[in-house]
Amino acid sequence: MKYSKLFVPLLATLAFSGCVSLPAGPAGPQGATGDTGATGFTGATGYTGATGHAGATGGTGATGDTGATGNTGNTGNTGATGYTGATGDTGATGSTGNTGARGNTGAKGTTGNGTVVIVPGN
Repeated sequence: MKYSKLFVPLLATLAFSGCVSLPAGPAGPQGATGDTGATGFTGATGYTGATGHAGATGGTGATGDTGATGNTGNTGNTGATGYTGATGDTGATGSTGNTGARGNTGAKGTTGNGTVVIVPGN
């Protein structure tokens, strides 16, 4: 037989062997407790820096002077009132003109055939 045909049943056996559980054996002896390591030294506390000095307060600036008030201008004089002119005379009425001659009456036109001609506009 070839080795590959023997290898298949071996793989099946190994796969199914994980499904079968056996009872647990007795517990083994407990191991010794290990030693505790040494505690390290605590470091020294650092120095705190000194507090700085407060800065000087600036002075208050001087207040400016108030400007002078300007003078009030002079009031102008009122102009003189002029004289009222005299009323003019009424002119004479003109004469009435003549009535013109009456014109002649125009001749009477002839009767057309009743046709209307429409001329289109441009």
